[in-house]
Amino acid sequence: MRPSREISRLIEIMAALRAPLGGCPWDVEQNFKTIAPYTIEEAYEVADAIARGDLDDLREELGDLLLQVVYHARLAEEAGEFSFGDVVEGITKKMIRRHPHVFGDTEARSAGMAKGMWEKIKAEEKAEKRAARLARGLDPEDNGKGYLDGVPLAFPALTRALKLQEKAARVGFDWGDAAPILDKIEEEIAELREAIAIKDQAAAEDEFGDVLFALVNFARHLKIDPEAALSGTNDKFRTRFHIVEAALRAHGRSLEDASLEEMEEEWQRAKAVR
Repeated sequence: MRPSREISRLIEIMAALRAPLGGCPWDVEQNFKTIAPYTIEEAYEVADAIARGDLDDLREELGDLLLQVVYHARLAEEAGEFSFGDVVEGITKKMIRRHPHVFGDTEARSAGMAKGMWEKIKAEEKAEKRAARLARGLDPEDNGKGYLDGVPLAFPALTRALKLQEKAARVGFDWGDAAPILDKIEEEIAELREAIAIKDQAAAEDEFGDVLFALVNFARHLKIDPEAALSGTNDKFRTRFHIVEAALRAHGRSLEDASLEEMEEEWQRAKAVR
């Protein structure tokens, strides 16, 4: 088995890894659920390479993410459900259908993307998906029957909160502006204080979640992506902490040896730098 630029070779490699006889014992034991966390992890590593502007890492991480797609497709093929080719056909069909102003006939291309066309296309896709599920004897509402059930459970919590709020806002369930949300945040913090005061851990966790949810709502009204904002703060904290570490090292001290007062002093200096 040799490396190749062709996707067919990667598909062959995955089939070999999954072979009951002669395959990799670890790969043979896996299933959709056990592989899903790795799929999410690889997507984050792609985003990380992009954020760092490291194109060498990006090339490698895209390969790792592609492997996840091939892996899931192989599992589905073994179950007699669909193959990698079906995945490719499905996404190409979707892209062509969603861009009639690019791939349509001359009249469609000259007209551009007409108002309401996107909603029409999405409705057609949903109807087709529903019909296909019915034909297989499955519940046509694959993500549940509630209005908000289409928001994936696997999203990071902050992102899922944002998506839930955005979807609810489309039907009018929303604050009129950002100002009252600050009052709601203060209300939730007060409830969190009460839970902490009575040492109710379960209530404290619940109220803390309410505070975060309200903060996401506030961010949404300010046109701020909460996930991106927190990511920026994480990076800022890491950079400042590195400065503290370097400063202590320059004085012959380590993080383990330094007192909180020493670290705080260097932290304040680091804040002045960044």
